[in-house]
Order: sequence, then C-alpha cells, then structure tokens
Amino acid sequence: MTKLSVNINKIATLRNSRGGNVPNLLKVAQDVQDFGAQGVTIHPRPDERHIRYQDARDLVNIVYTEYNIEGNPVKNFIDLVLETKPTQVTLVPDADDALTSNAGWNTIKHKDFLKEVNQEFARNGIRTSIFVDPVLEMIEGAKQTGADRIELYTEEFAHQYGLGNLKGIDPYVAAAKLANELNLGVNAGHDLSLDNIKFFKDNIPELLEVSIGHALISESIYLGIENVVNMYIQKLR
Repeated sequence: MTKLSVNINKIATLRNSRGGNVPNLLKVAQDVQDFGAQGVTIHPRPDERHIRYQDARDLVNIVYTEYNIEGNPVKNFIDLVLETKPTQVTLVPDADDALTSNAGWNTIKHKDFLKEVNQEFARNGIRTSIFVDPVLEMIEGAKQTGADRIELYTEEFAHQYGLGNLKGIDPYVAAAKLANELNLGVNAGHDLSLDNIKFFKDNIPELLEVSIGHALISESIYLGIENVVNMYIQKLR
C-alpha cells in the first residue's frame, strides 16, 4: 500500500500563534503514528514561522516510523538534516518568503548543485527525494542528480480534479511511469485530500508515499485526527 506521511507543520503554526506548547507538537507526532500513519513530515523554513529547527531535533526521539524533512537545501537546512539524520530528505526550491511550496525544481538547470547535495546526504545514509512538476524532462533530470525518489507536486492535479477534469491526472501518470522506468521511487504531495486521494492513488503506478498536512489537519477539525488518519489509510490500501 501507499504510505501516509502526516505533515505536522499546521500543528506548529497553531502552537506558535498563541505561544506556549499547546497543541503539543511532539504528542501529535506520537499520536498520528499510533493511529496508523507510516511517517511524519516537517518542512522547516528559515524564519521558523511554524516548525522550528529545535522541533526537528526533538522529533528524532519521537518518530519511530519514517521521518521526512522537507526544505530548500541552504546551508542551515543541510546542517540540520545531517545532524538529525531523518529517513528521507525532500529537497524543495522554496524562496525564503514563500507562503507554501509553489513549484518543483528545474533539475536540468540545477543538476550540479542537486547532485552535490544528494551525494552528501547519501554518504550519511539519508534517502533523497526531489520535489518536481510532472514534466518528463524534469524527471529525467532528477535521475541525473542521483536522487532516490521524486515527489510529484500535485497542486495542479488537485485544482483540475476540483473542477471535474479527471484528465488532469494524465501528466502525473506519465511522470510516474517514466520515474518507474528510471528506477526512481515516486512520492507525491500538495493539496491532496480525502476527496481526491483515492483517485490519485488508483491511477499512479507504484506510488510509494504521500505527504499530507494542510487538508488532513483541516479535515480533522470536523472529523477528529484519529478518524481522519484511518480514513486516509483505508483510501490508500
């Protein structure tokens, strides 16, 4: 089955909005795993407006499933990943002031840089994934960087699905097929939700992992986080 990694950034956003430690980020990370999630994802940004670098360190002793840290591989981020040694690092080309991830890498233009970063993480036993748009040239470029996996940026799929355009998945199917041929693992994330996740999973060959945060936490406000985690797991079987 496709693994569910719960992105807990929104929990940190809520905590930081009031100060203190409510909700308790570490407790939520423990709980989502106990409820059945197969991974925990965080995406620290340089201004630490939600996940703090210390959170990443504290989670090392809490995450007993797969630990995925996402972010732009600037020096401080690279140092943090090498210190915490998560299961996987997902490289995302975020600008410092980005509200959320909004584009995949140009893996051709940045091949040398990404290759150097991937090699450093590989030497430390950390699986690497590159955030990419469903563009075949970018998938081929990702392979040239030495990455283990790609993460398909799924915002456009979610938008088209919401409009009723089921053909919006076609570029993602083609991208996943090429990645499989190149022996690149396939992850996916961004705007996936209970509404669209089953259709996406059923159509993407060899989908290894999805990282879901904003929708999952929002749905949990109404349905409860334990219930929502299990609803995703059922849809990903």
